[in-house]
Amino acid sequence: MALGNHSTITKFLLLGLSANPHVQALLFALFLGIYLLTIMGNLMLLLVIRADSRLHTPMYFLLSHLSFVDLCFSSVIVPKMLENLLSQRKTISVEGCLAQVFFVFVTARTEACLLSGMAYDHYAAICRPLLYGQIMGKQLYKHLVWGSWGLGFLDALINVLPAVNMVFCEAKIIHHYSCEMPSLLPLSCSDISRNLIALLCSTLLHGLGTFLLVFLSYTRIISTILSISSTSGRSEAFTCSAHLTAVILYYGSALLRHLMPNSGSPIELIFSVQYTILTPMLNPLIYSLKNKEVKGERSLQDSSDLPQLHKGQARWNRLAFTEGRREPGAPESSVPVTPQPRGACACSALHAAPTALQ
Repeated sequence: MALGNHSTITKFLLLGLSANPHVQALLFALFLGIYLLTIMGNLMLLLVIRADSRLHTPMYFLLSHLSFVDLCFSSVIVPKMLENLLSQRKTISVEGCLAQVFFVFVTARTEACLLSGMAYDHYAAICRPLLYGQIMGKQLYKHLVWGSWGLGFLDALINVLPAVNMVFCEAKIIHHYSCEMPSLLPLSCSDISRNLIALLCSTLLHGLGTFLLVFLSYTRIISTILSISSTSGRSEAFTCSAHLTAVILYYGSALLRHLMPNSGSPIELIFSVQYTILTPMLNPLIYSLKNKEVKGERSLQDSSDLPQLHKGQARWNRLAFTEGRREPGAPESSVPVTPQPRGACACSALHAAPTALQ
């Protein structure tokens, strides 16, 4: 059946978070503030990364796309939510609902891929510092970004195209503030077995695949950090906690939301708000507070004391993270430079290296 021939149901009713008008007014003010902070925070992060040449590195290239995805993710959901909080009707057309489902899939799955790519970048920076420039070459990090977007769109098409043929007969109430596939499937009176299979397979392959990459990367990262005897080396390496915080917030809330039965319960709505509305707002705060480069507190003199990568080769300056030191211009055999302990090159140091994104 074509999209325009959906039985007698042409609109859905989004019940939202509360039916109390006074609560709705408070929620409108709250989520409007959150949305404005999300827009400003992510735009500021994009502008800072664009303007500061020290941030033209693979990690910040990935981070800039994460900020753009967060802008899109929030804009797919929050404006319609704000409209319904002020409206008496609180409806959305079937076509509009499917369109929202499509873009939720695109942005959510792209964000998952970007987070896994950033985890791999941190692994290369901490566990393979001397090979970082070769591992995270220009082609690889660009392939990671465009591959993330491609998989996001592919995942959306796999799930939404079969949903176009669903028939909606009588049930039209969605116990949620937005359209998501788990909320939409129970409303169909047609056979949804193919839709369930598509949703299950794509979620397992995409969700578990990206989570596995994050898990393996941080297993190696934590193992490397624990092997560092230097306290300062450990503290530098733990600057990657910003990304780990973002991963836990996103994957934790999204996983709990989709594992729970679709009932519109308060706890289910809380988890949905966390990963669809709060996480896009918190990501720029997390990364700007945890990264000295973004805060602009790092001077050029400070950056000269950290290992810098240029054209795929590690070049050590006058201070090293190990006990072996070599002054610039000194013969290599005078004092050997030992590349251990592994992981002492913190990801923040390597990501701040002046490797231009050409």
